[in-house]
Amino acid sequence: MQPPRTAAGRGRNPTRVAGLVDTNVLVHRFDPQFRAKQKRTTELLRRGIADQSMMVPHQALVEFVAAVTRPIAGKAPLLPVEDAHREVQDMLVQFPVVYPTEATLRTALRGAALYRLSWFDAHLRAYADECGLDTLWSEDFEHGRLYGRVKVIDPFQT
Repeated sequence: MQPPRTAAGRGRNPTRVAGLVDTNVLVHRFDPQFRAKQKRTTELLRRGIADQSMMVPHQALVEFVAAVTRPIAGKAPLLPVEDAHREVQDMLVQFPVVYPTEATLRTALRGAALYRLSWFDAHLRAYADECGLDTLWSEDFEHGRLYGRVKVIDPFQT
């Protein structure tokens, strides 16, 4: 993980510029099938909490609950619904959460057309762009690709 970039603000203290985390990164924390990804995700999220360098979009929290509570290939879900809800409650306390606005939707529409992204991926990019974030942590995009000022980093390739 790159150290958070700082930007000079009006005051004397620099303001940290955070990265945005995608649903797939959050889900890997609970998926024992991929132990290396689980470990890497846990490290990344802990560091993001400690240095306040990570934000979570509302969309990722909604998708997280859906992903971890559905059965996978006939097996039990990664988490019972109650545990998934408890994890989201914890994330609400641990990370700044960004919510969609009309501008987010308009930015997502432009991003979907310009970059040929899926609707959900266009939203993630829109959140990052609107918040002035330089990094989107995801394995669903092309690692290292720039979408405007937003660079995608696949945490499992670093």
